[in-house]
Formats: sequence, structure tokens, C-alpha cells
Amino acid sequence: MRGLLKSCAVIGAMLSAPLAAPVTAQEAVMEFGLPEARQIVLRSTTDIAVLRPAMELFVRENPDISVLYEQWGSNDLYFLSQLECADGESRADAVLSSGVHQMVDLVNAHCATPYSSSLTEALPADLIWRNEVWGVTREAAVIVYNTERVAEEDVPRSRFGLLDLMRRDTPHTGKIATYDIEASGLGYLFAFSDSLEASTFGAMLEGFARVDAVATCCSATIIEGVSSGRYHMAYNVLGSYAGTVGLDNLAIVRPEDYTLYLSRAFLIPRTAPSKPEAGRLLDFFLSAQGRAALEKIGLWDEGSGEVSASRGIGIDPTLLIALDQQRRTRFISQWRATFGPKASP
Repeated sequence: MRGLLKSCAVIGAMLSAPLAAPVTAQEAVMEFGLPEARQIVLRSTTDIAVLRPAMELFVRENPDISVLYEQWGSNDLYFLSQLECADGESRADAVLSSGVHQMVDLVNAHCATPYSSSLTEALPADLIWRNEVWGVTREAAVIVYNTERVAEEDVPRSRFGLLDLMRRDTPHTGKIATYDIEASGLGYLFAFSDSLEASTFGAMLEGFARVDAVATCCSATIIEGVSSGRYHMAYNVLGSYAGTVGLDNLAIVRPEDYTLYLSRAFLIPRTAPSKPEAGRLLDFFLSAQGRAALEKIGLWDEGSGEVSASRGIGIDPTLLIALDQQRRTRFISQWRATFGPKASP
């Protein structure tokens, strides 16, 4: 196992994409497996530190395969995948993204390879589409709060509770965070799903404006901010990240009105160099052994004992609604009217 974490160069200047946005940079790279093994490239939005134990198990169980793991932001990963699809040449063998709507769009654009096995065929219908994209995790969108900064009586147990908190004079002004929906594909998906699901969405935006809520990027950054006290709480953050960092001053609430559940989507690009090996990686994630590994690192959450209703974000063409350009423009304009013209640093 080489396990060498390397900084990555910006590649935006090297790519001339006529597509939606320029690709900027990988966030990190790590290699798993033996040097002499056949190497596959996995591009993923999942932090390497989170998925590392599962990847180490995969290469132990499949010593003839090594994995070059590239960590990307969801929007950059989507744009790069579009670019390589248009060029007809992919360097990636597999893509794993929390921007599920973006992955469905890639399938719809004929950028994926079909694959089938007994494990994929056993998936429920809402976790597979056209045998070209598959859901491999189950993660809740939660409220995370700092137990040292939020009094027990202020802990919101539902969206209605959060609204009540934001309507009062509160010490949490400027201290409530959520994803910036332009910087984060996952954040956009959660917010858009809320707008379809919740009658409270408009009131939530008004509440965020009232308390000067912060829109910023990335699960790990937001959770670190809550733990440090820079934020007191965060809304619609992936519970899988909050539950695995091992910080004693963090607590999680699955909203009692409903809890969104996301399954990260796995795709094999149409021109992937090593499709059979990519299929073996997919089957690992779907196997009992892989599922146990994902559960151990917090990426499979059954939500046992919760009192809220589960709302799974299905992997199907209805997600393409979220990418409709007119609808997206209106939605982002509404969001920016609340949070201002740019993401906070």
C-alpha cells in the first residue's frame, strides 16, 4: 500500500471546455494497492479520509487491482465528466458522486456504460437506472449543532422548530450555516429537494435571511466550523460526515417532519479504459462485505429508531428537473436574494 497523499495542480488552464463551466482542480489524490496491479482511476466527491478504510479493504480483497483515487468537488467532477464524454476519451474508470442529479444527467447524455450482475439486479428500483447508474450508500441530511453553544431548549427537532428559533431574538444570528448551492452540487440537490418536499421552504429562506445565515462550501468545512464554534449549527448537512469525525461537542438531529436520504451514485464512463475492473469495484460496494464497510464508516445509515419520516432521493430521470436551466436560474436567484451575491469564505 503506497497511501501517498499528494497535492494536485490546477488543471483548468489545460482544459478548454465549451460546456457549462471550467474545471478547476482535484482536491487530493491517493493510491491504494500494489504497484504491479492493474490500476483503475476512481473519481469521487467523497473525502479520502472517509472512504479510505473501504478502499483499503477492496484492494486487499482484489490484489490484482490498484486504485488511483481522485477527490473532486461535485460541480468540477460533473463538468470534467461532461468534457471527457464529449471528447470521447475518459481517464476515469469509475465516478462516485453525491451530485446524484448530475450523474443522472450524464447517463441521459449517453456518457455511461451499462453493467449488470446479481448484486446490481438485487437493488431496489429507486437505486438503479438503465443499468448505468447505481446508488451505493444511504446517508441522511441532518441538522448538526455544537452542544457547547446551543442550549438544549434551543435545539431544533424539526424544520418548524428551526423556524421558531429563527423568529426569536437569538444568540445564533450569523451562526447558522448551510451549503452554498452554487458551490456544491449536493447542496443544490438538498435545497431543491426541500423546495419540492416542504411547505416550509419559503419560510425557511425568510428565516435564514433574518438571522444572517451563512452559505458556504463543503461538508467537512461546515462541520469543522460547527465544532470550532464559528457556527453554532448547520442545516441539511450529511450526517455521515458529522458522525465519523469523532468530535465530542457535535450532535445530530434527523428532522422529525422528514429526513432526506441520499445514495451516492456510481457510474462507469462510456469510454472507461478498465470497465470490468470498475464493475468489480461496484460489486464490492454492493456486496455484504462492502455494505458492512460502508456502514462502519458512516456511509450506510438505516436510521434505526428515528421518529422522522424518510424521504429517499431516488436515482431516476425526475432528477433532471433540478437541472432545467430556467428552473435552476429562478431557484438560484431566490437563494441569492436570501444569502447575497457570493458564497462566504
